[in-house]
Amino acid sequence: MRALRNTLLSLRDLLISAGPVALLAIALLALAYWWLAPNPPKTVRLATGPAQSAYAEFGKRYQQALKRHGIEVVLVPSEGSPSNLRLLRSGQADLGFVQGGSNDREARDEGGIVSLGSLFVEPVWLFYREDAAKKVAGGALASLTQLQPLRVNIGARGSGAPFLMRRLLEANRLDPAQLKLTRLDQTAATVAFLEGELDAIVFASAPESLMVQMLLQTPGVKLMDFGQSEAYSRRFPFLTPVVLPRGVVDLSNDHPPQDVRLVATTTSLLAREQTHPALLQLFVQAAKGMHGPAGWFNRAGSFPSIEHSEYPLSAEAERAIRSGQPFLQRWLPFWMANLVERMWLALGIILAVLLPLTRVVPPLYQFRIRSRVFRWYGQLREIEQKLHAEPATGAQLVRELDALDEKVENISVPLAYADELYALRNNIDAVRRRATVSSRPAAATPS
Repeated sequence: MRALRNTLLSLRDLLISAGPVALLAIALLALAYWWLAPNPPKTVRLATGPAQSAYAEFGKRYQQALKRHGIEVVLVPSEGSPSNLRLLRSGQADLGFVQGGSNDREARDEGGIVSLGSLFVEPVWLFYREDAAKKVAGGALASLTQLQPLRVNIGARGSGAPFLMRRLLEANRLDPAQLKLTRLDQTAATVAFLEGELDAIVFASAPESLMVQMLLQTPGVKLMDFGQSEAYSRRFPFLTPVVLPRGVVDLSNDHPPQDVRLVATTTSLLAREQTHPALLQLFVQAAKGMHGPAGWFNRAGSFPSIEHSEYPLSAEAERAIRSGQPFLQRWLPFWMANLVERMWLALGIILAVLLPLTRVVPPLYQFRIRSRVFRWYGQLREIEQKLHAEPATGAQLVRELDALDEKVENISVPLAYADELYALRNNIDAVRRRATVSSRPAAATPS
């Protein structure tokens, strides 16, 4: 019990000595944490697209990917890319999928939105009924100019397809007002198309779209070959020519039976500039796992890409795309690795500030331990002065010295300072011997 008591006392003195430095360190860490806000919010809003669209499907995948890190992704349905841009600008969404060419240059220059890189290409899928095409083109459409007598759905209002198709039609000297165009949403348009109420239907979507997958394998439905795809890409910088390879839909049935040339936009994941950097990093990491494998129109590792970006590229996204997963996240939980990664500079500055201050801790600790011994020297000195002034009071002073020695005996100090404790007791004993001699009667002088 005595050894435990000595240990606890020494620990208390050490804590008291280092306490001011520790409190300063805690205060600086709390201030840095408040200023840097290293941990992201637990909820983030992602603007997707219409139900059953590729955007909606990808939104669900991102939702599952970030759930593993404790982040809830709230999916915000929309009509398409233009709607997603409005949601981002109004603050109703933190991130969103946006198709290339969905906005004009002036709107892009407004700022406030950054790109996390391009994720995939979205071809313009122009499906037409074979029986309707026989009336105007002998069964196969080869140019947008052949759409003039047909009933064509170009996509719902607020989506990117109508805006894109209007520009393509005008490039072919077709007045959209003179065409039989409708703007139904994907589901309603597909139903009308299959029932013969529409002759053609346009999607601007990734091949993962359920509607696209279904129509590619529907008998009596054909996909238009854009023979002028290179020319379109020269006229519109946001378009790129792509090829749907022969047999990629169904190898066993050799479908499609030949390569199909298409034009495609590149879809990017955009974010508000205020979105937490850690969230941007997580979304890019999820994008690399989701869009990195080979697809119908890209080779493995092509996406996400820092090319074809119409908006400023986020520095956090560029670093994540180029460098991949940070080293610490490979060994530590995300929240811990992220905390260290975003606080290391602040930690270095705090250490640089505190390191000189830690040098006062050992002297302060030494002073507190030695003060337990040295404060009794004052009382010992008073007794010694009384003995010198009044030698006759030696017997009383001996009793005071005995009481003092008993108190000193109960002092607890670490073994490293035991020599000073024993030096005090030796000095008390020396004064006690002098007091004892003074208290004895003087010897009789011989006559």
